[in-house]
Amino acid sequence: METSITKNRRRLYKIIALIFWIIVWEIIALVINKEIYLPTPYNTFKVLLEEIKTVMFWQTIFATIFRVAVGFVIACIVGILVGIICGINHLMYEILNLIIVAVKSTPVMSFILIALVWFKSENVPIFICFLMCFPIIWTSVVGGIKHIDRRLIDMAYVYKVDKRYIIKDIYVPSIIPYITTAMITSLGLGWKVTVAAEVLSSPKFSIGTKLYNAKVYIESEQLFAWTIVVIVLSLMLEYIFKYLLRKMLPVRIQK
Repeated sequence: METSITKNRRRLYKIIALIFWIIVWEIIALVINKEIYLPTPYNTFKVLLEEIKTVMFWQTIFATIFRVAVGFVIACIVGILVGIICGINHLMYEILNLIIVAVKSTPVMSFILIALVWFKSENVPIFICFLMCFPIIWTSVVGGIKHIDRRLIDMAYVYKVDKRYIIKDIYVPSIIPYITTAMITSLGLGWKVTVAAEVLSSPKFSIGTKLYNAKVYIESEQLFAWTIVVIVLSLMLEYIFKYLLRKMLPVRIQK
């Protein structure tokens, strides 16, 4: 009962906080009194509701979600597999670590511009999503392997356990908590960089293209409406992903 009351109270606080910031937004918009700089919440949500009724809206959001999903899944698969190899083999770790450091140190915008030369506009966001998510997954997997109790590994070798079972029954279960945390973090980042890449690459159906067009044609209501879409979808994807992880994996996932 106490837990239920606490959850309800937290939900209430979140609703109050949301209403508070909408009121602040309304007040600032009225003070400025220039829709081009800051449209009112009413006008913004009015435009948003009009967009939701169109087929183009759903094609746009599903196209962006698809790009995020493809880039994210590839990053997870490659990051986990390569991370395990690099965690076990120190030479492989040193070879790949140079690339990871370079990727982490380079601005996302640089990679987007390079990707525009290499790929079609539809594939640029997928590549950028992969490129930004992969280092997070890889680093967490390598870190998880380095924190495995060496006595378990030594014991497995003493009893001549097959390497496949060492990886499956010792390495993988030990790194699952590290992987889940990295996946949640990288999903949020992947969503943001994918939309950013769409702004520059301008695929036919994409949230980034909608944001760019709204900026070019100075449609502030559209710009704010699609920004709200980005925020809401980001929160929804993270919530759904955490829910699926809690159901599928035997680890505690923070809500």
